Amino acid sequence: MKSLEEVGSEGNHWLGEYQDVHMHVFGKPLRVLDHGKGAHVWDVDGNEYLDFLGGIAVNSLGYAHPKWVAAVAEQAGKMAHISNYFASEAQISLARMLIDKAGAPEGSHVYFGNSGAEGNEAALKLAKLYGRTLPGATPHLGGKDARIIALTHGFHGRTLGALSATWKPAIREPFAPLVPNIEFAESGDIEAMREAFRRTGQGKYGKGPVAAVIMELIQGEAGVRAMNPEYVQGVRALCDEYGALLIFDEVQTGIGRTGAWFAFQREDLSGGVIPDAVTFAKGVAGGFPMGGLIAFGESLSALFTPGSHGSTFAGNPLAAAAGVATLTAIEDEHLIDNAEERGAQLRDALSNSGNPLFVSARGRGLLDAVELSHPCAHAAVDWALERGLIVNAVAPDALRFAPPLVVSSQDIETGVGILSGMPDDLKDD
Repeated sequence: MKSLEEVGSEGNHWLGEYQDVHMHVFGKPLRVLDHGKGAHVWDVDGNEYLDFLGGIAVNSLGYAHPKWVAAVAEQAGKMAHISNYFASEAQISLARMLIDKAGAPEGSHVYFGNSGAEGNEAALKLAKLYGRTLPGATPHLGGKDARIIALTHGFHGRTLGALSATWKPAIREPFAPLVPNIEFAESGDIEAMREAFRRTGQGKYGKGPVAAVIMELIQGEAGVRAMNPEYVQGVRALCDEYGALLIFDEVQTGIGRTGAWFAFQREDLSGGVIPDAVTFAKGVAGGFPMGGLIAFGESLSALFTPGSHGSTFAGNPLAAAAGVATLTAIEDEHLIDNAEERGAQLRDALSNSGNPLFVSARGRGLLDAVELSHPCAHAAVDWALERGLIVNAVAPDALRFAPPLVVSSQDIETGVGILSGMPDDLKDD
C-alpha cells in the first residue's frame, strides 16, 4: 500500500482539485475513493482498502449491495423527488417500518429529515413546544422558560440548535451565543442530573422547568463510551418525576449498529428504559442522506402541526426507497445478529492481540473502539491506511471501528491482523 506522498497521479490530481474548490471544514482528504464492494473500497489509483469505518456508521449494507442498488435504480426511474404537498408509498412504508422496529406505541409518528443534525433539530424543537405546556413555563405571567438538559461529552450535530446541545467547547465557542436554555449535566453522574432538575422553581435563583433530557446511550464522539444502565434508569425516573421528556439520540447507535434495531432495546445499555422520542440517521438509508425523529405516542406527536416544522427534501421517494431496501436487507440477511457476532469477534481479538499499544476494547455490536496506551490515534490511522485498513481517530487515545453490518468473519480477521502489527511507539498527536 502506498503512502499519501506515493499515491498515484490520479489521486494527487483530484486532491489538488479538492483543495481548490472545497471549503476547508474537513481538512485534506486521506484518499479519493472510486468504488466499493461489500466492506472493501478502491481509490482512483486502484488501491484496495478494508473499510472498518463504513462512512462513519452510515453504510449499513456496505458498498454496492445488489438489493439497495436495485431499489434506488428502480425508484430513480419512477421519480426521485416530489414536494411535501404529496406523499409516496416508500415514505409511508419506511415510517411504518421504523415505528415497528422501535417498538413505539400506537399513535407514534415519524418526522423525516436529511441528517442526524436535522433529526436532533426536530427533537429539540418538539421539546421546546412541549416545554411550553409545563407549569411555570410562562415568562409573560412571571414564570420562566423551560430548559433542555444535555450531557457533557455528548455530540448531537453542528447546526446551530444541535450544536447548542453538543458539549465540546472547541466547536461550540466560535459560534456563541447559541440557543438559550440548553444546559449540561455531567455525563454518568445522577446527582448532577438531580441537581439540574432541582434548580426548577419560582424563587430569585430558580430556573424554569426541564422540558427534556437528550442523551446518547453510547457517546460515539467521546470515544465510544457506553452509559451505565443504572444511570439511564435514574434519568428516566427524574424525567417521570418532573414531567420531562427523555430523548435518545440514536443517530449513530440505531438501525442495527449495536446488535439491536435501537440501542435502547439492549438491557445492558438502557436498563429497559423506554424513551419519549428517538432520533435516527446514518445507517437508516444505507448511504443515502436521511435522518429523522420518532415521537412515541399520540400526544407528543400532536405537538407538531402543519407548518410548525418541515424540509424540502425530507422523506423524498429516492431516500425513502433506499431506507426501505436497507431495513429489509438488514432483516432478511440477519445483519443485526451479524453485528453482534462480528463485534464480539473484533473486541475479543483486539483484547487478545498481545499488542502493548492496545489497552482495552469497548463497544456494542459493530460500534467499537480500542483504547491506546498513549495519544497517537492520528498516527495510528495513517499507519493502518498505508496497509489497507480504514479506521478513525475518535479521540487522541482511541480508534473507532464501525464496519458495514455485512462485514464477514474473514474481514474481521484480516483487519485485526493488520492492527496487531501496529507499532507501539507511534508519534503522539
